[in-house]
Amino acid sequence: MSARAGAKAIADITARIESHLAGHDGYLAFSGGKDSLVILDRARRVEPEVPVVFFDSGLDYPETYDYLTELVHTWRLDLHCIPTDPPLLQVLADSGLWNHTALTDGAAAAMVDLHAALITEPARRAHALLGPGELWGVRADESAARRMLYIRGGRRDGIVARADGTVAYGPIWNWTTDDVWAHIARHRLPVNPVYAKLRELGVPEQQHRLSHLIDGGHLDRGRLTWLRRGWPALFEQLADVLPRIRQLS
Repeated sequence: MSARAGAKAIADITARIESHLAGHDGYLAFSGGKDSLVILDRARRVEPEVPVVFFDSGLDYPETYDYLTELVHTWRLDLHCIPTDPPLLQVLADSGLWNHTALTDGAAAAMVDLHAALITEPARRAHALLGPGELWGVRADESAARRMLYIRGGRRDGIVARADGTVAYGPIWNWTTDDVWAHIARHRLPVNPVYAKLRELGVPEQQHRLSHLIDGGHLDRGRLTWLRRGWPALFEQLADVLPRIRQLS
């Protein structure tokens, strides 16, 4: 057991979650992935009725939607679905980037702000509905950008205070992937079945991230190939709207 995920660390995290929830109205952001599952497990031990938000792009794995439905039933979650508006598929189609007659990549990308569509605007609506606080499963070792997010301003406590007055806390910000899976196994938490399917398909462990089916990122890592192999009917439905994905898979 890692020191970061040991019994004392878990107790400290639980206490900090309790303090965060007491100090900030808000919500827990749940993606259906392993990291936010750990946060949900910890937060429910402090506040069983903590508001849970799922940001629905319309392009999550089908299994994720079924998994959410089951988890809401078994854990009696106070779940709020905040949809991307317009849906991600429409945003991608409207960009022209996925059409054979598209503009150059740079010009097309300039036409759409995916960060605003997928993150900034849905989060704004969630905070307006539930309050300025946020619990999330973002970890520093997932990318350089996420590491910088946590160390900017010299802070190394998992707190991200934003200019708009919202405050996000990542209780497992400094955990490793092994720490996360060990906690899940130790507490026998119900895992999204997409992970098992990705393993069956031979997807490398470091690429087991349950983000959107397609969003223009990480296409060089075979995401569309795995989608085509594992969800062929869904792939063809998407390809009817975004023809270029056949070239990239």
